[in-house]
Amino acid sequence: MPYSLARIPQGSEVRGNLAAGGLGVAQPLTARDREIADTLGPVLAARGLLLVGLDAIGDWLTEVNVTSPTCFREIMEQTGFDVAAMFIDALERAAA
Repeated sequence: MPYSLARIPQGSEVRGNLAAGGLGVAQPLTARDREIADTLGPVLAARGLLLVGLDAIGDWLTEVNVTSPTCFREIMEQTGFDVAAMFIDALERAAA
């Protein structure tokens, strides 16, 4: 997965989450984002977790979302990268 979705607070709101009106901006992963993902990926996959969302603030992992990772649509709309297709491909490989 080469992209993340930054959530930017709008106006006087301090929360950046999309449900609170934050603006989602797709951006390439940083080297640190990739390091975190590469470190956690094998551990999560070994536990059967093929799709998770990793939340980071700056260079630090703040949350691992295993029940409701989001932002497929926003990343697809802004970059053309089809996150859903990548996930389906991973599911098919895991089921084979």
